[in-house]
Amino acid sequence: MILSLFLILLLLAVLFGWRRRRRSAGTFAVLACAWLFGVGCGPVAGLLLDNLQSGFAPDVSGWGQRNVIILLGAGTVRSSNGGVEPSLYANGRILRSVELYRACKATQADCKLEVSGGDAAHNGHAEADTYAITLDRLGVPRGDMILESRSMNTFQNAQNSKPLLDAYHADKVVLVSSAVHLKRAVLYFAHFGIRGEAVRGDYVRARYDWLPGTENLFFADFALHEYVGVWRYHFYNLMGWNVPRVPEENVTTQTHS
Repeated sequence: MILSLFLILLLLAVLFGWRRRRRSAGTFAVLACAWLFGVGCGPVAGLLLDNLQSGFAPDVSGWGQRNVIILLGAGTVRSSNGGVEPSLYANGRILRSVELYRACKATQADCKLEVSGGDAAHNGHAEADTYAITLDRLGVPRGDMILESRSMNTFQNAQNSKPLLDAYHADKVVLVSSAVHLKRAVLYFAHFGIRGEAVRGDYVRARYDWLPGTENLFFADFALHEYVGVWRYHFYNLMGWNVPRVPEENVTTQTHS
């Protein structure tokens, strides 16, 4: 998305130059360079990231009697030996979820860890089933896992989690994802009446330098994807394209400290 916009601006500069409209060509050339350097050198990337990630802590405020920690999937990869593993971006979420699960169990409360994610990468194995193997190796009993393996996106994560939480009668819900993803996740889950406490599994910062860096371009692209997801949600609501929002009086999962 970042490079696409840069290329569009650059193309416009070339087209106007070809039509001998030098002032317009110069304007779009300057805009293209300003966009590339503003994002790649850190300032714009930092602004995009910091606004998305603010307000999310790496821990919970407290536990209830019946707790569900929802680990949101971040994709899978097929390794060179043909196996399917959690992606690089899933590891922080997985480790944070295990930390929270152990902290919850230490209170002697009832604690479940839901893994939500289908086979969006089309690797032949759902994220939930793939992550469950890692969670098992990290000491989470299968009996304490709830596997939701149908969701192909965050909106479906929320939609498909709703009946599972209602069946369990959870009085504390914790959403675990990357900090950059949590604003959108909280918004989607609230649409289905799920008031989860959001906990970040990882946090990223822009790198400030004199030359554009690929890391800034990548993370800014990730951030723009999240902003688009939020805007699309509100637009779909306006157009009536989303399934109806769960009324406030029917909210069944609340956070308790």
